[in-house]
Amino acid sequence: ITTEPVAMPPEPVPVPTQFTTEDKIALFRRLFRGRDDIYPLRWESAKGTLGYSPACGNEWKPGICHKPRVKCGDCNQRHWLPVTNQVIYDHLAGKQTIGVYSLLTGDSCYFLAADFDEDDWREDAKAFMQSCRELGIPAAPEIPRSGKGAHIWIFFADPVPAREARQLGAALISHTCDRTRSVSLASYDRLFPNQDTMPKGGFGNLIALPLQKQPRELGRSVFVDEYLQPYSDQWAFLASVRPMSRRDLVDAILRASRGRGLGRTEDRVRCRGRRGPVPKPLVPQRAGPGFPCWSRSAGVARCGRGASSAGASGSGCGRGGPGRMLRRERRERAPGCSSRCCGRPGCVT
Repeated sequence: ITTEPVAMPPEPVPVPTQFTTEDKIALFRRLFRGRDDIYPLRWESAKGTLGYSPACGNEWKPGICHKPRVKCGDCNQRHWLPVTNQVIYDHLAGKQTIGVYSLLTGDSCYFLAADFDEDDWREDAKAFMQSCRELGIPAAPEIPRSGKGAHIWIFFADPVPAREARQLGAALISHTCDRTRSVSLASYDRLFPNQDTMPKGGFGNLIALPLQKQPRELGRSVFVDEYLQPYSDQWAFLASVRPMSRRDLVDAILRASRGRGLGRTEDRVRCRGRRGPVPKPLVPQRAGPGFPCWSRSAGVARCGRGASSAGASGSGCGRGGPGRMLRRERRERAPGCSSRCCGRPGCVT
């Protein structure tokens, strides 16, 4: 007789009532951890074009920086700037807007984020959050700076394999579709990290960081409750969020897949009306010293230009792009890249 895994109630987390500037920066850096040797900086051109580029210490220096003639990805004088407490402070204080590259060099990550950004994003985000609550998965919904969508964050106490984090996202999407037949999740766009492994010559996809001062004053770039209303104390809420351990992650995947471990080898979640691709299921092969051994069924994925690769990501071209054009708006591509979502230096994603 087999029994379905049952979600255990999370242990209460003591929440401070007062936060100094140093406390806020430390909390922010603990939760929103990605690459700390480089970070993307938001820019806006004189023509109103918006985008993110890796922050460079040599940007616009005469005789060194040759933009726009030479793109950042092709420049041999680039000097990427690391994440520091001052960088985080300037973001929170509204002096600049930064993002984070979620995929670490070891193909691991500290968080998973699901992006919803179409007309039905409110109902879809609520349904996704309801699945997280039912399965005992701590999640933090955020309204991004555009105010037209939601990012739902799940944090990990230690770096976990990106493929397992993305597998949790895929399981939650399938679980939500199975649980709520009236919701198509058509607004679901993608997961962050967007790749299982680091694309060659790139950094993976970026996601904008929350709590930047200017949009926060407009009720955006903030965390919200189950009714999508902003929390009165953003820092108290973040301090109450419990990051998951890797064992929590593995158990959550099994719960979300009803104990089956997502054994079906399909490239896309069967969810009516959904657009974006999700990672191919991982199958628990055998029990290890504490964790299942996850493997990916063999398969060849095709990218938008017809090229194929049998990479671990389960989708995308040989340059690391997911292969399918996820968004409708036009985006700039890196030189020689066939995808708008490849994560290569110079791409605006």
